[in-house]
Amino acid sequence: MAKRDYYEVLGVEKSASADEIKKTYRKLAVKFHPDKNPGDKSAEDKFKEIGEAYDVLGDEEKRAAYDRHGHAAFQGAAGQGAGGFHDPFEVFREVFGGGGGGGIFEEFFGGGSRRSSRNGPSRGSDLRYDLEISLEEAAKGTEKSIDLERSVSCEKCSGSGSAKPGGAKTCSTCGGAGQVIATRGFFQVQQPCPDCHGAGQIISNPCPDCRGQGRVEKSTRIKLRIPAGITESARLRSSGNGDNGMRGGPAGDLYVVIHIRRHEIFAREDDDLYCEIPLSFTKAALGGELVVPTLEGKATVKIPPGTQSSTVFRLRGKGMPALQSSSKGDLMVRVQVEVPTNLTSDQKEKLKEFSDACGGENEPMAESFFEKAKRFFS
Repeated sequence: MAKRDYYEVLGVEKSASADEIKKTYRKLAVKFHPDKNPGDKSAEDKFKEIGEAYDVLGDEEKRAAYDRHGHAAFQGAAGQGAGGFHDPFEVFREVFGGGGGGGIFEEFFGGGSRRSSRNGPSRGSDLRYDLEISLEEAAKGTEKSIDLERSVSCEKCSGSGSAKPGGAKTCSTCGGAGQVIATRGFFQVQQPCPDCHGAGQIISNPCPDCRGQGRVEKSTRIKLRIPAGITESARLRSSGNGDNGMRGGPAGDLYVVIHIRRHEIFAREDDDLYCEIPLSFTKAALGGELVVPTLEGKATVKIPPGTQSSTVFRLRGKGMPALQSSSKGDLMVRVQVEVPTNLTSDQKEKLKEFSDACGGENEPMAESFFEKAKRFFS
């Protein structure tokens, strides 16, 4: 099931400030918290949904990625650093008492904190790119160059985030882990370090180009090999071509979603191709040969005398190649008998002579139908 827009989930505008988002989340979290709605599955699902939405919109970096790429920014990612989601109960605890900023938990319970070794450098977000290709390119395979905006390592500081070498120092609060465990009475909550904000390092003199992030936005061209037989909505993974991680963290991956442009002649179903071709009235009656198009050029179909409209002829091996296989689908040619129009007087006279000569014979379909329909005319 497709995810709802996170702004819609929280009921805020895209231009909403961080404070507005946080206040709205607090109200919704209290309203739908399972403790206030025991046994209500819909309330529990809503609580999880708003927790997931806040985990993204409440984080400046994740929100920026979401505004650029939507839900695709977090597809295939694992863990918080890759754009994954917190447990919604943990998000609830963070908003209501984490980060040393007071809150409901802190009001009721005393608090202390200790180090946690959960986090290292954060992995960059995965990216999505939608690419349209032709049916011919899908059949033969092709190589494409795609341009996209992505976060890359800052050249000025070599990804360190510091204006000078050695300017980044290990955070003394979390010992470089980026996480601390805060004690709230009976609770222990793991959360980002309040001093380094999860980075594990403190930079006293941030790089002016990347502002201490260790990465900058840059237009990048990537070459992608598309295999023969690729199907609609197939995803190709380009490892390491997503956003770079923060301050030297590993890069995410790029997922390219393939869309095949509608063809003017052929329709595709799995590895088979289908097309409709007009057949002249005389050739349908007398038989002959019909030249038909294929993705590889021309082919000839033998038309037997008396061919009826909508008859399908199968050309084996003239369809799409199977992905990562030497086999190929078939081409199904459906003929549509074309009735002549704008006849001359001479042509009409000859057709009338032909009809009189037939005398109602050679029309087995009509005879069979009217035999069955007799009772409707009596």
